[in-house]
Amino acid sequence: MQRDKVLYHFSEESDIRSFEPRFATPELGKVVWAVSDAGMYTYLLPRDCPRVTFRADNNTTQEDIHRFFGHSSAQYVVVIESGWLAKVQATTLYRYHIPCDMFRRYREDSISQYYVSHQPVTPLCVEPIEDLVKALIDFGVELRIMPSLWPLYDAVVNSTLAFSIIRMRHALARDITML
Repeated sequence: MQRDKVLYHFSEESDIRSFEPRFATPELGKVVWAVSDAGMYTYLLPRDCPRVTFRADNNTTQEDIHRFFGHSSAQYVVVIESGWLAKVQATTLYRYHIPCDMFRRYREDSISQYYVSHQPVTPLCVEPIEDLVKALIDFGVELRIMPSLWPLYDAVVNSTLAFSIIRMRHALARDITML
């Protein structure tokens, strides 16, 4: 497997000297998370911001491409709740460059661009990202803003899209009328 020379970790903290493994799941135990260039767009938001992100891949049907992308020319779509927009606009993120030699792909059999290490990791360097909306646009993302993520969440998980859904525990409560 060809691997990136550098992986990334995003944080709202500007002065992290070492990333210490933290408990993730019983299966993984304590890990440090990282993301590759290709998956970076999923983390260009404040840490706790709930989001639905998706893209088409070789397994995506033409029907789903038309349904979810319509006439969009974007390769990636990131969707947030409207209540998070002000926080997104006000947040500075820090992109830590970290060496990949201690990491393994989170799921070898998936489209995931996420990596994990069970060892502490010292960053190579850090750079601020002050305008997250611009960073998303520069990455080629179509940013969508919705009152609630739940209807889209349900549609995406039942589609043929490649997707990543993050921090839904911070999303607005699911409206029982949507069930």
